[in-house]
Amino acid sequence: MKAMVYTQYGSPADVLRLKEVDKPSPQAGEVLIKVQASSINSAELHLIKADPFLARMSTGLRKPTRIIPGADIAGRVEAVGSDVKQFKPGDEVFGDLSRSGWGAFAEYVCANENALLLKPTNMTFEQAAAVPLAAVTALQSLRDKGQIKPGQKVLINGASGGVGMFAVQIARSFGAEVTGVCSTNKMDMVRSIGADHVIDYTQEDVVRSGQHYDLIVDAAAYRSFSVYKRILSPTGIYVFVGGSTPDLFRTMILGPLMSKSAGQKFVTLMAAPNLKDLCLVKELLESSEVTPVIDKCYPLTETVAALQYVEERHVQGKVVITMSDGN
Repeated sequence: MKAMVYTQYGSPADVLRLKEVDKPSPQAGEVLIKVQASSINSAELHLIKADPFLARMSTGLRKPTRIIPGADIAGRVEAVGSDVKQFKPGDEVFGDLSRSGWGAFAEYVCANENALLLKPTNMTFEQAAAVPLAAVTALQSLRDKGQIKPGQKVLINGASGGVGMFAVQIARSFGAEVTGVCSTNKMDMVRSIGADHVIDYTQEDVVRSGQHYDLIVDAAAYRSFSVYKRILSPTGIYVFVGGSTPDLFRTMILGPLMSKSAGQKFVTLMAAPNLKDLCLVKELLESSEVTPVIDKCYPLTETVAALQYVEERHVQGKVVITMSDGN
């Protein structure tokens, strides 16, 4: 089978290669999936580049031990191992493999059955593959770290990206008033997914807007979390989800100290993929309260180009990898 493989850390163009590898066989509790689609998350870039360095703790200190990246998956079950109770050959499934060995950037992958759900019937494989990691991250940032409540004013920075796009829609499903922050050419998309207000950061500095928010989810943190203090309500919560490595560590270290002195909270989300939260996301998908936005689809052979496109930060929604040769 064909798979995207990396055996050392570095930029995708330097280290990621399309190779022929052995087709895996399912072990006890696993299913073999014929992959139809996957999608790109910042997690893949962090792992391939080992940036931050701590990313090596889960993938190998000197070189990668899991050589096929890719977390999000949608496909058909081809075979099942012993003790598998939830699935049978032919079932259409989706899930997040980041805690089940990765490996979604390949024609076939084996995964623990507890990492998978039946694909929503109203979703294509491409749409389903765009969901798991980003949508669960968005849910946990709002519900668990942000303690979102109906009627709150919520600001989503990076509203046009993968996590931000889901955060806007999930926040609306909780009954919040949502403001999305993005660049000029992405404003229409952010409005189309339900944002009540949209701020163009190239024209307006949100921290000088005079508005105050009960919850800020920062999915594109490229400035210090402390600048948001002035637009947080007195008991507001700021959640760091994604952005620059220095800002990540600054929020992790200094956020708790500022939280104690300010009455406001400044916290960092480390997403914890789990089937219970993906089940909730699936319900939102099936009720059409949440719909993934796909910017572009790339064939497996062009995975490097897909990663580079995401790295350039021009994406509106998600970038999907398909197993077909067509774009």
